[in-house]
Amino acid sequence: MRNWLLAAGIVLSGSLQAASVEKTNVARFDTLLDQAVQHYHLPGIVMGVIEDGKVVYRGTRGELAAGEGAAVNDDSLFKIASNTKAMTAAVLARLVQAGKLRWEDPVTRHLPEFRMQDPWVTRNMQVRDLLIHNSGLGLGAGDLMLWPEPNNFDRNDIIAGLAHLKPTGSFRSEYAYDNLMYVVAGEVAAAAGGKPYAQLVREEIFQPLGMQRCQVGAWSAAAVGNIARPHQRDGNRNIAAERDPAQVSDFPSMAAGGVRCSLNDMLRWMQVLLDPPQAPGWLDATQRQALWTAHMPMPISQRLRDWDNTHFHAYGYGWRLSDMDGQWKVAHTGTLSGMYSSLALLPDMKTGVVMLINGEGEEARTALMQAMLKHYTAPAQQHDVLHYAGLMEQAAVQRRSAGHVRPSLPTARPATVAEFGDRAGIWRDPWFGEVTLCPRDGKLQFVSAKSPRMSGQVMRADERWYVAWQGLGEDADAWLEFAGDAQRPLLHLRAIDPDIDFSYDYPDLEFQRHGDCR
Repeated sequence: MRNWLLAAGIVLSGSLQAASVEKTNVARFDTLLDQAVQHYHLPGIVMGVIEDGKVVYRGTRGELAAGEGAAVNDDSLFKIASNTKAMTAAVLARLVQAGKLRWEDPVTRHLPEFRMQDPWVTRNMQVRDLLIHNSGLGLGAGDLMLWPEPNNFDRNDIIAGLAHLKPTGSFRSEYAYDNLMYVVAGEVAAAAGGKPYAQLVREEIFQPLGMQRCQVGAWSAAAVGNIARPHQRDGNRNIAAERDPAQVSDFPSMAAGGVRCSLNDMLRWMQVLLDPPQAPGWLDATQRQALWTAHMPMPISQRLRDWDNTHFHAYGYGWRLSDMDGQWKVAHTGTLSGMYSSLALLPDMKTGVVMLINGEGEEARTALMQAMLKHYTAPAQQHDVLHYAGLMEQAAVQRRSAGHVRPSLPTARPATVAEFGDRAGIWRDPWFGEVTLCPRDGKLQFVSAKSPRMSGQVMRADERWYVAWQGLGEDADAWLEFAGDAQRPLLHLRAIDPDIDFSYDYPDLEFQRHGDCR
Protein backbone atom coordinates (compact mmCIF):
# COMPACT_ATOMS: atom_id res chain seq x y z
CA MET A 1 0.00 0.00 0.00
CA ARG A 2 2.81 2.36 0.94
CA ASN A 3 4.52 1.81 -2.43
CA TRP A 4 1.21 2.47 -4.23
CA LEU A 5 0.69 5.69 -2.33
CA LEU A 6 4.28 6.72 -3.03
CA ALA A 7 3.82 6.05 -6.76
CA ALA A 8 0.52 7.90 -6.79
CA GLY A 9 2.19 10.81 -5.05
CA ILE A 10 4.93 10.92 -7.66
CA VAL A 11 2.38 10.88 -10.49
CA LEU A 12 0.28 13.57 -8.82
CA SER A 13 3.33 15.68 -8.12
CA GLY A 14 4.44 15.36 -11.75
CA SER A 15 0.98 16.32 -13.00
CA LEU A 16 0.83 19.38 -10.75
CA GLN A 17 4.31 20.40 -11.82
CA ALA A 18 3.39 20.07 -15.52
CA ALA A 19 0.23 22.09 -14.95
CA SER A 20 2.24 24.75 -13.14
CA VAL A 21 4.79 24.95 -15.96
CA GLU A 22 2.02 25.20 -18.56
CA LYS A 23 0.30 27.96 -16.58
CA THR A 24 3.60 29.83 -16.31
CA ASN A 25 4.17 29.54 -20.05
CA VAL A 26 0.70 30.84 -20.85
CA ALA A 27 1.23 33.81 -18.55
CA ARG A 28 4.54 34.61 -20.26
CA PHE A 29 3.02 34.25 -23.73
CA ASP A 30 0.20 36.60 -22.70
CA THR A 31 2.76 39.12 -21.46
CA LEU A 32 4.78 38.98 -24.67
CA LEU A 33 1.68 39.30 -26.81
CA ASP A 34 0.44 42.29 -24.80
CA GLN A 35 3.87 43.95 -25.09
CA ALA A 36 3.75 43.66 -28.88
CA VAL A 37 0.23 45.07 -29.08
CA GLN A 38 0.99 48.01 -26.80
CA HIS A 39 4.45 48.89 -28.10
CA TYR A 40 3.49 48.72 -31.77
CA HIS A 41 -0.16 49.88 -31.44
CA LEU A 42 -1.49 46.89 -33.38
CA PRO A 43 -5.15 46.95 -34.43
CA GLY A 44 -5.44 43.17 -34.17
CA ILE A 45 -3.32 40.05 -33.75
CA VAL A 46 -3.75 36.33 -33.16
CA MET A 47 -0.98 33.99 -31.99
CA GLY A 48 -0.82 30.25 -31.43
CA VAL A 49 1.76 27.84 -30.02
CA ILE A 50 2.29 24.12 -30.48
CA GLU A 51 4.48 22.09 -28.13
CA ASP A 52 5.28 18.44 -28.79
CA GLY A 53 2.60 18.41 -31.48
CA LYS A 54 -0.16 19.74 -29.21
CA VAL A 55 -1.78 23.19 -29.19
CA VAL A 56 -0.90 24.80 -25.86
CA TYR A 57 -1.75 28.44 -26.49
CA ARG A 58 -4.15 30.61 -28.43
CA GLY A 59 -4.03 34.36 -27.91
CA THR A 60 -6.20 36.98 -29.63
CA ARG A 61 -6.15 40.74 -29.25
CA GLY A 62 -7.81 43.70 -30.95
CA GLU A 63 -10.45 44.16 -33.60
CA LEU A 64 -11.26 43.07 -37.13
CA ALA A 65 -11.43 46.78 -38.00
CA ALA A 66 -10.15 49.41 -35.59
CA GLY A 67 -12.93 51.30 -33.82
CA GLU A 68 -15.77 49.10 -35.03
CA GLY A 69 -15.94 46.87 -31.94
CA ALA A 70 -15.85 43.39 -33.50
CA ALA A 71 -13.07 41.47 -31.79
CA VAL A 72 -10.73 39.13 -33.63
CA ASN A 73 -10.88 35.50 -32.53
CA ASP A 74 -9.20 32.24 -33.45
CA ASP A 75 -11.58 31.78 -36.40
CA SER A 76 -11.01 35.25 -37.90
CA LEU A 77 -9.58 35.20 -41.43
CA PHE A 78 -6.25 36.94 -42.06
CA LYS A 79 -4.18 37.22 -45.21
CA ILE A 80 -1.19 34.93 -44.69
CA ALA A 81 0.60 36.53 -47.69
CA SER A 82 3.86 34.72 -48.55
CA ASN A 83 3.17 31.91 -46.10
CA THR A 84 1.05 30.81 -49.06
CA LYS A 85 4.28 29.75 -50.79
CA ALA A 86 4.65 26.72 -48.53
CA MET A 87 1.14 25.62 -49.49
CA THR A 88 1.93 26.01 -53.20
CA ALA A 89 5.02 23.87 -52.68
CA ALA A 90 2.94 21.28 -50.80
CA VAL A 91 0.44 21.06 -53.68
CA LEU A 92 3.32 20.36 -56.06
CA ALA A 93 4.73 17.78 -53.62
CA ARG A 94 1.36 16.02 -53.57
CA LEU A 95 1.36 15.95 -57.38
CA VAL A 96 4.90 14.54 -57.39
CA GLN A 97 3.78 11.91 -54.89
CA ALA A 98 0.87 11.03 -57.19
CA GLY A 99 3.22 10.68 -60.18
CA LYS A 100 1.70 13.61 -62.09
CA LEU A 101 4.98 15.54 -62.36
CA ARG A 102 8.62 15.42 -61.24
CA TRP A 103 10.62 18.12 -59.51
CA GLU A 104 13.17 17.82 -62.35
CA ASP A 105 10.62 18.33 -65.13
CA PRO A 106 11.37 21.26 -67.44
CA VAL A 107 8.80 23.97 -66.85
CA THR A 108 8.06 23.98 -70.59
CA ARG A 109 6.87 20.37 -70.37
CA HIS A 110 3.83 21.68 -68.50
CA LEU A 111 3.73 25.27 -69.78
CA PRO A 112 4.99 25.34 -73.40
CA GLU A 113 4.48 29.13 -73.54
CA PHE A 114 6.91 29.76 -70.66
CA ARG A 115 9.86 31.98 -71.68
CA MET A 116 12.74 33.66 -69.90
CA GLN A 117 14.88 36.26 -71.67
CA ASP A 118 17.70 33.73 -72.16
CA PRO A 119 16.60 30.72 -74.29
CA TRP A 120 19.06 28.45 -72.45
CA VAL A 121 17.44 29.33 -69.13
CA THR A 122 14.02 28.73 -70.66
CA ARG A 123 15.03 25.21 -71.70
CA ASN A 124 16.73 24.34 -68.43
CA MET A 125 14.37 25.87 -65.86
CA GLN A 126 12.93 22.98 -63.83
CA VAL A 127 9.83 22.87 -61.66
CA ARG A 128 12.03 22.87 -58.55
CA ASP A 129 13.74 26.09 -59.69
CA LEU A 130 10.42 27.94 -59.54
CA LEU A 131 10.37 27.56 -55.74
CA ILE A 132 13.89 28.50 -54.61
CA HIS A 133 14.56 32.04 -55.89
CA ASN A 134 17.49 31.19 -58.15
CA SER A 135 16.19 32.45 -61.52
CA GLY A 136 18.85 35.11 -62.01
CA LEU A 137 16.23 37.88 -61.90
CA GLY A 138 16.68 40.73 -59.47
CA LEU A 139 14.99 41.03 -56.09
CA GLY A 140 11.23 41.27 -56.61
CA ALA A 141 11.54 41.57 -60.39
CA GLY A 142 8.19 42.12 -62.07
CA ASP A 143 6.28 42.57 -58.82
CA LEU A 144 4.53 45.62 -60.26
CA MET A 145 2.44 43.15 -62.25
CA LEU A 146 1.14 41.78 -58.94
CA TRP A 147 0.54 44.87 -56.83
CA PRO A 148 -0.59 47.37 -55.84
CA GLU A 149 -3.96 45.67 -56.10
CA PRO A 150 -6.34 45.65 -57.76
CA ASN A 151 -4.85 45.79 -61.22
CA ASN A 152 -5.57 44.49 -64.72
CA PHE A 153 -2.67 42.04 -65.15
CA ASP A 154 -3.59 38.38 -65.46
CA ARG A 155 -1.48 35.22 -65.23
CA ASN A 156 -0.93 35.16 -68.99
CA ASP A 157 0.48 38.71 -68.78
CA ILE A 158 2.84 37.62 -66.01
CA ILE A 159 4.15 34.60 -67.88
CA ALA A 160 4.58 36.67 -71.05
CA GLY A 161 6.28 39.45 -69.10
CA LEU A 162 9.06 37.15 -67.85
CA ALA A 163 10.64 37.14 -71.31
CA HIS A 164 11.23 40.91 -71.01
CA LEU A 165 12.77 40.98 -67.51
CA LYS A 166 16.53 41.30 -67.69
CA PRO A 167 18.51 39.05 -65.33
CA THR A 168 20.85 40.65 -62.82
CA GLY A 169 22.81 37.46 -62.20
CA SER A 170 23.41 34.00 -63.58
CA PHE A 171 20.78 31.28 -63.40
CA ARG A 172 21.16 29.21 -60.19
CA SER A 173 24.13 31.26 -59.04
CA GLU A 174 22.60 33.31 -56.24
CA TYR A 175 19.50 33.84 -54.12
CA ALA A 176 17.13 36.72 -54.93
CA TYR A 177 13.59 36.56 -53.56
CA ASP A 178 10.86 36.66 -56.18
CA ASN A 179 7.11 36.19 -56.47
CA LEU A 180 6.55 35.73 -60.20
CA MET A 181 8.05 32.23 -60.24
CA TYR A 182 5.49 31.13 -57.67
CA VAL A 183 2.75 32.37 -59.99
CA VAL A 184 4.31 30.16 -62.66
CA ALA A 185 4.50 27.29 -60.14
CA GLY A 186 0.77 27.61 -59.51
CA GLU A 187 0.11 27.34 -63.24
CA VAL A 188 2.42 24.31 -63.50
CA ALA A 189 0.40 22.67 -60.72
CA ALA A 190 -2.83 23.47 -62.57
CA ALA A 191 -1.50 22.01 -65.82
CA ALA A 192 -0.15 18.84 -64.20
CA GLY A 193 -3.14 18.39 -61.90
CA GLY A 194 -5.74 19.13 -64.54
CA LYS A 195 -7.58 21.61 -62.31
CA PRO A 196 -7.27 25.31 -61.45
CA TYR A 197 -4.69 26.16 -58.79
CA ALA A 198 -7.30 27.24 -56.24
CA GLN A 199 -9.22 23.98 -56.60
CA LEU A 200 -6.02 21.99 -56.10
CA VAL A 201 -5.23 23.86 -52.89
CA ARG A 202 -8.68 23.08 -51.54
CA GLU A 203 -8.54 19.41 -52.55
CA GLU A 204 -4.90 18.70 -51.68
CA ILE A 205 -4.55 20.73 -48.48
CA PHE A 206 -7.64 22.33 -46.96
CA GLN A 207 -10.04 19.40 -47.24
CA PRO A 208 -7.77 16.49 -46.24
CA LEU A 209 -6.24 18.46 -43.34
CA GLY A 210 -9.50 19.95 -42.07
CA MET A 211 -8.50 23.59 -42.56
CA GLN A 212 -12.12 24.58 -42.70
CA ARG A 213 -11.96 28.39 -42.73
CA CYS A 214 -9.11 28.88 -45.23
CA GLN A 215 -10.02 30.61 -48.49
CA VAL A 216 -8.30 30.63 -51.86
CA GLY A 217 -9.34 31.73 -55.35
CA ALA A 218 -12.85 33.17 -55.62
CA TRP A 219 -15.06 33.01 -52.53
CA SER A 220 -17.98 34.75 -50.85
CA ALA A 221 -16.90 37.17 -48.15
CA ALA A 222 -20.55 37.75 -47.32
CA ALA A 223 -21.10 34.07 -46.60
CA VAL A 224 -17.77 33.44 -44.82
CA GLY A 225 -17.70 36.53 -42.56
CA ASN A 226 -15.39 37.21 -39.59
CA ILE A 227 -12.69 38.74 -41.82
CA ALA A 228 -9.86 40.90 -40.51
CA ARG A 229 -9.29 44.06 -42.54
CA PRO A 230 -5.80 45.44 -43.31
CA HIS A 231 -4.81 48.71 -41.63
CA GLN A 232 -2.45 51.58 -42.38
CA ARG A 233 -0.94 53.85 -39.75
CA ASP A 234 -1.85 57.53 -39.80
CA GLY A 235 0.03 59.16 -36.95
CA ASN A 236 -1.28 57.42 -33.85
CA ARG A 237 -4.31 55.93 -35.58
CA ASN A 238 -4.92 52.64 -37.38
CA ILE A 239 -7.04 53.23 -40.48
CA ALA A 240 -8.90 50.18 -41.77
CA ALA A 241 -8.96 49.43 -45.49
CA GLU A 242 -12.26 49.12 -47.29
CA ARG A 243 -14.25 45.96 -46.74
CA ASP A 244 -13.86 43.11 -49.18
CA PRO A 245 -16.55 43.00 -51.86
CA ALA A 246 -19.31 40.51 -51.21
CA GLN A 247 -17.66 38.20 -53.74
CA VAL A 248 -13.85 38.06 -53.57
CA SER A 249 -12.33 37.29 -56.96
CA ASP A 250 -9.33 35.16 -57.83
CA PHE A 251 -6.25 37.22 -58.65
CA PRO A 252 -2.95 36.52 -60.41
CA SER A 253 -0.63 36.41 -57.39
CA MET A 254 -2.72 33.81 -55.55
CA ALA A 255 0.01 31.14 -55.58
CA ALA A 256 2.61 33.60 -54.30
CA GLY A 257 0.61 35.14 -51.48
CA GLY A 258 -3.18 34.96 -51.85
CA VAL A 259 -4.44 32.51 -49.22
CA ARG A 260 -6.42 33.60 -46.16
CA CYS A 261 -6.67 31.44 -43.05
CA SER A 262 -7.64 31.61 -39.39
CA LEU A 263 -5.45 30.92 -36.38
CA ASN A 264 -7.12 27.53 -35.93
CA ASP A 265 -6.40 26.65 -39.55
CA MET A 266 -2.74 27.61 -39.25
CA LEU A 267 -2.36 25.61 -36.05
CA ARG A 268 -3.74 22.56 -37.84
CA TRP A 269 -1.32 23.17 -40.74
CA MET A 270 1.58 23.33 -38.27
CA GLN A 271 0.49 20.20 -36.41
CA VAL A 272 0.48 18.11 -39.57
CA LEU A 273 3.90 19.43 -40.60
CA LEU A 274 5.41 18.78 -37.16
CA ASP A 275 3.69 15.45 -36.47
CA PRO A 276 2.99 13.44 -39.67
CA PRO A 277 0.89 10.72 -37.96
CA GLN A 278 -1.78 13.38 -37.43
CA ALA A 279 -2.54 13.07 -41.18
CA PRO A 280 -1.51 9.55 -42.21
CA GLY A 281 -0.55 9.27 -45.85
CA TRP A 282 -1.07 12.91 -46.66
CA LEU A 283 2.58 13.44 -47.60
CA ASP A 284 5.22 10.72 -47.57
CA ALA A 285 8.64 11.01 -45.98
CA THR A 286 10.39 11.57 -49.32
CA GLN A 287 8.29 14.62 -50.19
CA ARG A 288 8.43 16.01 -46.65
CA GLN A 289 12.20 15.83 -46.87
CA ALA A 290 12.14 17.55 -50.27
CA LEU A 291 10.21 20.51 -48.85
CA TRP A 292 12.67 21.01 -45.98
CA THR A 293 15.92 20.31 -47.82
CA ALA A 294 18.35 23.23 -48.22
CA HIS A 295 18.10 23.71 -52.00
CA MET A 296 19.45 27.27 -52.27
CA PRO A 297 21.99 28.94 -49.94
CA MET A 298 20.92 32.30 -48.52
CA PRO A 299 23.07 35.08 -47.03
CA ILE A 300 23.41 35.10 -43.25
CA SER A 301 22.75 38.59 -41.96
CA GLN A 302 24.69 40.08 -39.08
CA ARG A 303 21.48 40.15 -37.07
CA LEU A 304 21.01 36.40 -37.50
CA ARG A 305 24.57 35.85 -36.33
CA ASP A 306 24.18 38.16 -33.34
CA TRP A 307 20.69 37.17 -32.25
CA ASP A 308 20.56 33.45 -33.09
CA ASN A 309 24.18 32.29 -33.49
CA THR A 310 23.15 31.18 -36.98
CA HIS A 311 25.59 29.11 -39.02
CA PHE A 312 23.49 28.13 -42.03
CA HIS A 313 20.63 29.75 -43.90
CA ALA A 314 18.95 28.33 -46.99
CA TYR A 315 15.69 28.14 -48.91
CA GLY A 316 13.74 24.91 -49.26
CA TYR A 317 10.55 24.52 -51.24
CA GLY A 318 8.50 27.41 -49.85
CA TRP A 319 10.41 27.57 -46.55
CA ARG A 320 13.44 29.31 -45.06
CA LEU A 321 15.76 26.98 -43.17
CA SER A 322 18.32 27.93 -40.53
CA ASP A 323 19.78 27.02 -37.16
CA MET A 324 18.84 28.99 -34.03
CA ASP A 325 20.89 28.44 -30.90
CA GLY A 326 21.69 24.96 -32.18
CA GLN A 327 18.07 24.12 -33.00
CA TRP A 328 16.83 23.41 -36.52
CA LYS A 329 14.37 26.13 -37.55
CA VAL A 330 11.92 26.09 -40.48
CA ALA A 331 10.07 29.36 -41.01
CA HIS A 332 8.55 31.94 -43.30
CA THR A 333 6.97 35.37 -43.12
CA GLY A 334 4.24 37.03 -45.12
CA THR A 335 3.83 40.70 -46.03
CA LEU A 336 1.00 42.45 -47.82
CA SER A 337 -0.09 46.04 -47.49
CA GLY A 338 -1.52 46.31 -43.99
CA MET A 339 -1.16 42.62 -43.08
CA TYR A 340 1.76 40.61 -41.72
CA SER A 341 2.21 36.95 -40.82
CA SER A 342 4.99 34.85 -39.34
CA LEU A 343 5.27 31.10 -38.83
CA ALA A 344 8.25 29.28 -37.32
CA LEU A 345 8.76 25.60 -36.55
CA LEU A 346 11.37 23.83 -34.42
CA PRO A 347 10.86 20.36 -35.91
CA ASP A 348 13.12 18.42 -33.56
CA MET A 349 11.04 19.72 -30.64
CA LYS A 350 7.70 19.35 -32.50
CA THR A 351 7.17 22.97 -31.52
CA GLY A 352 5.97 25.97 -33.49
CA VAL A 353 4.63 29.51 -33.25
CA VAL A 354 2.36 31.38 -35.66
CA MET A 355 1.09 34.95 -35.61
CA LEU A 356 -1.23 36.89 -37.92
CA ILE A 357 -1.47 40.71 -37.76
CA ASN A 358 -3.91 43.03 -39.52
CA GLY A 359 -1.80 46.19 -39.27
CA GLU A 360 1.64 47.60 -39.94
CA GLY A 361 3.45 44.88 -38.05
CA GLU A 362 6.86 44.15 -39.58
CA GLU A 363 8.88 44.96 -36.48
CA ALA A 364 6.15 43.66 -34.18
CA ARG A 365 6.23 40.20 -35.72
CA THR A 366 10.04 40.16 -35.61
CA ALA A 367 10.29 41.13 -31.94
CA LEU A 368 7.41 38.90 -30.82
CA MET A 369 8.53 35.83 -32.77
CA GLN A 370 12.08 36.24 -31.53
CA ALA A 371 10.98 36.41 -27.90
CA MET A 372 8.65 33.45 -28.36
CA LEU A 373 11.24 31.20 -30.00
CA LYS A 374 13.93 32.09 -27.48
CA HIS A 375 11.60 30.69 -24.82
CA TYR A 376 12.48 27.30 -26.36
CA THR A 377 15.95 27.72 -27.87
CA ALA A 378 17.57 29.86 -25.14
CA PRO A 379 15.25 29.85 -22.10
CA ALA A 380 17.90 31.22 -19.78
CA GLN A 381 17.94 34.54 -21.65
CA GLN A 382 14.30 35.50 -20.94
CA HIS A 383 14.49 38.46 -23.34
CA ASP A 384 11.11 40.01 -24.01
CA VAL A 385 9.54 41.93 -26.90
CA LEU A 386 10.79 45.27 -25.63
CA HIS A 387 14.37 44.00 -25.65
CA TYR A 388 14.25 43.13 -29.35
CA ALA A 389 12.25 46.26 -30.16
CA GLY A 390 15.05 48.29 -28.57
CA LEU A 391 17.70 46.53 -30.64
CA MET A 392 15.82 47.24 -33.85
CA GLU A 393 15.27 50.87 -32.89
CA GLN A 394 19.01 51.28 -32.25
CA ALA A 395 19.77 49.72 -35.64
CA ALA A 396 17.30 52.12 -37.29
CA VAL A 397 19.06 55.10 -35.75
CA GLN A 398 22.38 53.82 -37.08
CA ARG A 399 20.91 53.32 -40.56
CA ARG A 400 19.51 56.84 -40.59
CA SER A 401 22.86 58.25 -39.54
CA ALA A 402 24.43 56.33 -42.44
CA GLY A 403 22.03 57.99 -44.91
CA HIS A 404 19.32 55.35 -45.18
CA VAL A 405 16.48 57.85 -45.16
CA ARG A 406 14.33 59.50 -47.77
CA PRO A 407 16.37 62.56 -48.73
CA SER A 408 14.95 66.00 -48.12
CA LEU A 409 13.84 67.27 -51.49
CA PRO A 410 14.26 70.86 -52.62
CA THR A 411 11.07 72.84 -52.55
CA ALA A 412 8.75 70.89 -54.82
CA ARG A 413 5.81 72.15 -56.81
CA PRO A 414 3.42 70.69 -59.39
CA ALA A 415 4.98 70.51 -62.84
CA THR A 416 3.35 72.53 -65.61
CA VAL A 417 2.53 71.18 -69.04
CA ALA A 418 4.50 73.98 -70.70
CA GLU A 419 7.78 73.31 -68.89
CA PHE A 420 7.41 69.54 -69.21
CA GLY A 421 7.34 70.00 -72.99
CA ASP A 422 7.68 66.96 -75.23
CA ARG A 423 8.34 64.71 -72.25
CA ALA A 424 4.57 64.55 -72.03
CA GLY A 425 2.99 61.76 -74.03
CA ILE A 426 2.32 58.02 -74.15
CA TRP A 427 5.11 55.74 -72.97
CA ARG A 428 5.31 51.95 -73.07
CA ASP A 429 7.34 49.28 -71.28
CA PRO A 430 7.36 45.75 -72.78
CA TRP A 431 6.15 44.03 -69.58
CA PHE A 432 4.44 46.80 -67.59
CA GLY A 433 2.54 48.17 -70.56
CA GLU A 434 1.38 51.68 -71.38
CA VAL A 435 1.51 54.75 -69.16
CA THR A 436 0.55 58.32 -69.94
CA LEU A 437 2.27 61.51 -68.79
CA CYS A 438 -0.54 63.85 -69.74
CA PRO A 439 -2.77 66.63 -68.39
CA ARG A 440 -5.78 65.44 -66.38
CA ASP A 441 -8.11 67.67 -64.41
CA GLY A 442 -5.67 70.54 -64.76
CA LYS A 443 -2.70 68.53 -63.45
CA LEU A 444 0.13 66.70 -65.16
CA GLN A 445 -0.47 63.06 -64.22
CA PHE A 446 1.38 59.75 -64.50
CA VAL A 447 -1.28 57.06 -65.13
CA SER A 448 -0.75 53.34 -65.77
CA ALA A 449 -3.21 51.58 -68.05
CA LYS A 450 -2.90 48.14 -66.41
CA SER A 451 -2.22 49.19 -62.81
CA PRO A 452 -4.71 51.97 -62.04
CA ARG A 453 -3.35 52.60 -58.53
CA MET A 454 0.01 53.48 -60.09
CA SER A 455 -1.10 57.02 -60.76
CA GLY A 456 0.13 60.29 -59.37
CA GLN A 457 0.96 63.91 -59.97
CA VAL A 458 4.17 64.94 -61.69
CA MET A 459 6.18 67.28 -59.47
CA ARG A 460 9.25 69.44 -60.04
CA ALA A 461 12.10 69.73 -57.54
CA ASP A 462 14.74 72.15 -58.86
CA GLU A 463 15.71 70.65 -62.22
CA ARG A 464 14.36 67.17 -61.51
CA TRP A 465 10.96 65.60 -62.00
CA TYR A 466 9.25 63.02 -59.84
CA VAL A 467 5.86 61.39 -59.44
CA ALA A 468 4.02 61.70 -56.14
CA TRP A 469 1.76 58.66 -56.05
CA GLN A 470 -1.84 59.02 -54.90
CA GLY A 471 -2.61 56.55 -52.12
CA LEU A 472 0.69 54.63 -52.09
CA GLY A 473 2.54 56.82 -49.61
CA GLU A 474 5.54 59.04 -50.22
CA ASP A 475 7.95 56.16 -49.51
CA ALA A 476 7.11 54.84 -52.99
CA ASP A 477 7.62 58.14 -54.88
CA ALA A 478 9.97 57.94 -57.84
CA TRP A 479 12.20 60.20 -59.89
CA LEU A 480 11.39 60.46 -63.59
CA GLU A 481 14.64 60.22 -65.53
CA PHE A 482 14.67 60.83 -69.28
CA ALA A 483 17.36 59.42 -71.55
CA GLY A 484 17.92 58.26 -75.13
CA ASP A 485 17.72 60.60 -78.10
CA ALA A 486 15.15 62.16 -80.41
CA GLN A 487 14.79 58.93 -82.37
CA ARG A 488 14.40 56.73 -79.27
CA PRO A 489 13.39 58.68 -76.15
CA LEU A 490 13.55 56.62 -72.96
CA LEU A 491 12.07 57.01 -69.49
CA HIS A 492 13.29 55.31 -66.31
CA LEU A 493 11.93 55.44 -62.76
CA ARG A 494 14.31 55.65 -59.80
CA ALA A 495 13.28 55.32 -56.18
CA ILE A 496 13.71 58.43 -54.04
CA ASP A 497 13.79 56.48 -50.78
CA PRO A 498 16.89 54.22 -50.61
CA ASP A 499 14.96 51.71 -48.47
CA ILE A 500 11.93 51.42 -50.73
CA ASP A 501 10.08 48.08 -50.59
CA PHE A 502 11.65 45.75 -53.17
CA SER A 503 8.26 45.13 -54.81
CA TYR A 504 8.52 48.60 -56.35
CA ASP A 505 10.91 47.19 -58.94
CA TYR A 506 11.52 50.43 -60.82
CA PRO A 507 14.98 49.37 -62.13
CA ASP A 508 13.29 46.76 -64.32
CA LEU A 509 11.26 49.39 -66.19
CA GLU A 510 12.36 51.05 -69.43
CA PHE A 511 9.69 53.06 -71.20
CA GLN A 512 9.87 54.20 -74.81
CA ARG A 513 7.81 57.12 -76.07
CA HIS A 514 5.01 56.02 -78.40
CA GLY A 515 3.05 59.17 -79.11
CA ASP A 516 1.51 62.40 -77.98
CA CYS A 517 -1.19 62.80 -75.38
CA ARG A 518 -4.63 62.13 -76.83
